[in-house]
Amino acid sequence: MKDFLRKLELPAFIRDSRLTASVIIILVLSLLGGIIGMIMNPLFGLALVLIFILTVVFAIYGTYVLAGNANNYAINLSYRIKRSEQEAMIKMPLGILLYDDEHKVQWVNPYLQLYLKDDDVIGHTIESVDPNLDKLLNAAVKAKTAENRIVQWDGHKFEMVVQDDLGVIYLLDITKYAKIEEKYKAERLAIGQIFIDNYDELSETMHYQDLASMSSYIQNTLSDYAKKFKAYLKRIDEDHFLILMHMHELSKMEKDKFSVLDKIRQETSRSNMPLTLSIGIAFGSDSLTEVANQAQSNLDLALGRGGDQVVLRQPGKDARFYGGKSNPMEKRTRVRARMVSQAISELFKDADQVFVVGHQRPDMDSVGSGIGVVKIARLHGVKAHFVLDTIKTNYDVGRLVVRMQEKHDNDIFIDPKDALDATTDKSVLVMVDHSKYSITYSKDLYDRLKNRIIVIDHHRRGEEFPENPMLTYVEPYASSACELVTEMIEYQQPAGGKRVLTDLEATAMLAGIVVDTKKFSLRTGTRTFDAASYLRSIGADSAVVSSLLKEDIDSFLERTHLVATLKMVKPHMAVICGPDDQVIDPIITAQAADTALDLENVGASFAITRRNQDTIGISARSMGKINVQIIMEKLGGGGHLSNAATQIKGITVDEARKKLLAAIDEYENENE
Repeated sequence: MKDFLRKLELPAFIRDSRLTASVIIILVLSLLGGIIGMIMNPLFGLALVLIFILTVVFAIYGTYVLAGNANNYAINLSYRIKRSEQEAMIKMPLGILLYDDEHKVQWVNPYLQLYLKDDDVIGHTIESVDPNLDKLLNAAVKAKTAENRIVQWDGHKFEMVVQDDLGVIYLLDITKYAKIEEKYKAERLAIGQIFIDNYDELSETMHYQDLASMSSYIQNTLSDYAKKFKAYLKRIDEDHFLILMHMHELSKMEKDKFSVLDKIRQETSRSNMPLTLSIGIAFGSDSLTEVANQAQSNLDLALGRGGDQVVLRQPGKDARFYGGKSNPMEKRTRVRARMVSQAISELFKDADQVFVVGHQRPDMDSVGSGIGVVKIARLHGVKAHFVLDTIKTNYDVGRLVVRMQEKHDNDIFIDPKDALDATTDKSVLVMVDHSKYSITYSKDLYDRLKNRIIVIDHHRRGEEFPENPMLTYVEPYASSACELVTEMIEYQQPAGGKRVLTDLEATAMLAGIVVDTKKFSLRTGTRTFDAASYLRSIGADSAVVSSLLKEDIDSFLERTHLVATLKMVKPHMAVICGPDDQVIDPIITAQAADTALDLENVGASFAITRRNQDTIGISARSMGKINVQIIMEKLGGGGHLSNAATQIKGITVDEARKKLLAAIDEYENENE
């Protein structure tokens, strides 16, 4: 009976309440029809009852037939799906490997087995089967992420997913698509601009035949170099070229370290026609306009750093530098100095006031050049000040401030807080002797006037540079910022025969030149002596310069003790290390590095001292043959070929020394 009732039970898929209600209503109506028919006519009613019974029987039978067919279809479909899943796991181009807690292989599908050769891997550890695969697995597990990872394994590239909780590795071979991507990247276009440094200056003094010969030599040399790397070269004008190349050829140029720089420098020097190249190359953007603009920006950066180098950078990324081995050539014409002098005068006339700021812990060059800019602004009736806390200064600057107070000429200086309060939207900020935000004397003032900045500097331009300066005068050939400002003052014409500088102000600027040239022994050119001569002619006193720059006894003793730690780490390279538990003044550190250059067989010196509890400073000096700027840039700093520095946070003096030695080794390897 129970079996019969179980057979009468409706299948699950048709046990729907709405369907059941509809069937019951139809049956009830059919039954009522039979009863009514019996009342009206017994025979007719009996016929209706029989029809009703037959309908119910056939309906039940049809329902069970339908249910059986549906179940068979579902079972068949389920089997096909499971079979397809099994076939997919076995045959689809996706490697699957199951492993246990001990990283032993439990199962591997045939597709992945192809990469594992014909070895029997079941039961063996993944490390014994393939050590590289085990390293990839451990790296993925350590990362604690289920995200896809692109890995290199067995000469192929795979997209790898690891589910460590389930003990499963999925490996999808994407080698073909990776090659397509690599081909796309390799064939992307890079745009470069090549500029011949000092071409105008040399062409003015050369015979036209020599000039034609030199121009032809440069054209042929660059054409041969471009042909070697399958690049397109086009001469735009006498000193400017455009070069186009694919990325894979640019990579070869990088490995070659742009040897064309050295070739042209050496060959033209032998012919007594010293020329160098500056090159800016950009890549990596889908917009050719953006790449071209970046190439121009890179060329400007190369020129701002003194030329004779290549700057590579893609938009939004850090720059890479090559070359920069020679000292910047002194420009023998003063056209740019005159143009800048006129331009800065016009900018000052449109400003309500001018604030001049030097670098942190300003030296005489920073203060002297700042005073010169202040006097240029005041010459045009513009309110101007040099931003300086006169209480916290170095000994030489402190002596200058005292002398200016005695002369009642100390209104030139303004405290940083007062300057910030007095600033308006029409004010102008002039950065002298530096161009980096990280070392500027007043960062708050920089932030307030970051869209109204003028830069006057003699250091090589770095990546950290104001975005949109109103005027830039960066000349690495110059000995000092005071030299640049002095030349600008020479082109100012005060009305009524007024003097631009007082005797003491001229003396301060001369002191700046003396400090940065180490008493005219380093980084001097003919224009350096011209500037010094002009300052002397308008009242600068060399005796007062000596008095301002006199060193106090304590500083002398501290510098002497520092120099006593000198050790030769390479032929012609000396390193000085101060105690790790003592903070030493940066000026004393720089003076120690300068003093080391006076010793025999020392071509470059590096002084390492603690600046504060968290910062180590390195001052680097060179006689010119060793480019200390490149070495310092490797440690995050910069400067000149012969005068550079850097600061490193969170390390000890000994750790800084190890980093310095590694940078020196890298520099020597690059210049072998």
